[in-house]
Amino acid sequence: MSFPEKVEQLLKTIYGEDFNQAYKEKLLKTVDEWKQKSWKTTEPVTEKNVYLITYGDIIKEDGQPALKTLNKFISEYAKEEITDVHLLPMFPYTSDDGFSVVDYREIHPELGDWSDIEHFSKDYRLMFDFVANHMSKSSKWFQGYLNDEPAYRNFFIPKEDHFDASHVVRPRTSPLFHDYEGGKTAWTTFSQDQVDVNFKHFPALLEMTEILLEYAYRGGTSIRLDAIGFMWKESGTTCIHLPQTHAIIQLWREILQELELNTLLITETNVPHNENISYFGDGENEAHMVYQFSLPPLVLHTLTTHDASKLTNWAKTIEKVSDKATYFNFLASHDGIGMRPTEGILTEDERFALAEKVLENGGRVSYKSNPDGTESPYELNINYMDALINKEEDTNEDIQVQKMLAAHSVLFSVMGVPAVYYHSLLGSGNDYEGLASSGINRRINREKFSYEELVGELKTSSRRQSVFDGMKKLIRTRQNQSAFSPFSDQTILELDNQIFAVERKNKDTNQTILFVVNAANKAVNVELPFSGFDLWSDNFVEGNVELSPYQFMWIKK
Repeated sequence: MSFPEKVEQLLKTIYGEDFNQAYKEKLLKTVDEWKQKSWKTTEPVTEKNVYLITYGDIIKEDGQPALKTLNKFISEYAKEEITDVHLLPMFPYTSDDGFSVVDYREIHPELGDWSDIEHFSKDYRLMFDFVANHMSKSSKWFQGYLNDEPAYRNFFIPKEDHFDASHVVRPRTSPLFHDYEGGKTAWTTFSQDQVDVNFKHFPALLEMTEILLEYAYRGGTSIRLDAIGFMWKESGTTCIHLPQTHAIIQLWREILQELELNTLLITETNVPHNENISYFGDGENEAHMVYQFSLPPLVLHTLTTHDASKLTNWAKTIEKVSDKATYFNFLASHDGIGMRPTEGILTEDERFALAEKVLENGGRVSYKSNPDGTESPYELNINYMDALINKEEDTNEDIQVQKMLAAHSVLFSVMGVPAVYYHSLLGSGNDYEGLASSGINRRINREKFSYEELVGELKTSSRRQSVFDGMKKLIRTRQNQSAFSPFSDQTILELDNQIFAVERKNKDTNQTILFVVNAANKAVNVELPFSGFDLWSDNFVEGNVELSPYQFMWIKK
C-alpha cells in the first residue's frame, strides 16, 4: 500500500463518516512541504543508548540559560554514559510543572531558546515532550476559543447534553468539564488549567501534526506522547484507548517513516499492562517504545518483600515486540510510582503494603475511588531510593546504596531501552522543603539545584558519590555488551524465589549474558546454569555461588 493510500485509510478510521477527501490532500501537502527541508537523520537505538529523564532547569547558574548549564553538567560528569536526554516540557506553561503548555513552539525563557536546543542536540540525542492531549487555558488557542475566533472555535470540546460521559475513565476527581468566561465550557481531563484539544476537528489534528514534525526537525530524535490515551472522545465510551487514538499515532508514525527520519514515538499511558502495550499496534505500525509502567512498582515490591516471584512471573510475559519496537524501561520519573500497572499482578494487600511503607519512609500516597466506595493506592510519591529502604533492615548507607544499585541492575538487564531519572542518578533523597512549600505531592521528587551546590555535594556527600559512581559503572558495563541490545532475546529463569534471573542473548553476535540479583537482605546460595566471567566483579564464577545481600552479577558465557 502506498503512503497516500495508508494516509487515506487511517484518516477514514479516525473520522469515519465525517472523512473528507480534503483532509487527505491537506495532510499530504503538509508532508510534501516538510520533505523539502534539509533533515538530519538519526541512528536506531542499541545497547549503548541510555536516556536521562530531567527537567531543563534542574541545574541553574546565575546569568546562564538553564539548558546550557544542564548540557555543561552532563558533558563534564556523565558524557560517556548518557546518550539521550529526555527534556520534560520545555515550553512556557502556567501549571503542573510544565504540563499546561501555553505555546508549543516557544522555549521557556528561563531555559533559553531554540539555539540552546540546537546546541544541545549536537552533543546528545534529545527526547521532546509533546503534551498533545491538552494545553493551558492561557494559550492563544484557548483564548481564541473563548473569544469565538473562527480559527479556534472548534479546537476544544464544549459540554453537550447529548454526550454520555458516564463511562469516562480518568485519573482525576476534579470536574470533567469546567466553566469559563463568556459562558463557554470545555472538557478538562486533568485540571481546569489543562484543556483537552478536540482532535475530531481536523484542523486541530493538522496543527498538531505540524508541531510534531517541527519537533523532529529541531532535534527531537524521540518524542514522548504524554497522556496520549485520552486523546479521542466518543459518547457512551470510556474515552481512553479508543481506535481513533491508535489510528492517530499510526498516522504520525507513517508520516515520520515517509520522511525517513528514524524519529521514535514513545507512548506514555500509566494504565494496566495489557492496555499499555496495546500501543505497540502490530509491533511495526504504532509506537516505537512504550513506557514500561509495571517495572517500577514490581522492582520496589521485590526488594521490599525479598521475594522475586511476582517480578519473575510478570517478566515471563514480556516478549520481543519486533526489530523496530521495544520497551522504554524506567524506575523513577517526575511523576510518582503508578500503582494501576500492578492490577492483576499484585494483590490489593500487596499494593496497600507498598503504600504503607512509602508513608513510613516520608512519602505521600494518592488514592483512587473504586465503584464499591473503597479506595486503592493510585500513585506513590517518594524518591525511589528512599522508597526502597526497609528501615529495620537497611540500617547503614552501604547497604542502602547497594540496594539502589541492585534495583537499577534490573533496569539495565531486561529487554528494552533504559531511562534513568536525574534524582536516581544523583543519589538524591526526599525533598521535604519542595513538598511543604508547594503542597504538591509530586514535588517530593523534583528538587532543583544550583550548579555549584550539586558539584560540591557530589564530592562531599558519600550517598551521592556512591550512587553516582555506581550508576555510571552500571551504564558503562551494559553499553559494552551486545547481549543487552534492546531487541535481543530474553529468557526468565527460576533459580530461587529470592533471586531474579534473566538470560539475554544476541543472535547476531551470539553473545549470552546471565543476570542474577539477590532480592534478599541476607546471603543466598544459587546454582548457576553455566559458568563465565562476572562483568561486575571481573571474577570467574561457576556452580553454586553465594550472593551477598542485594548482590548482582552479569555472567558472560
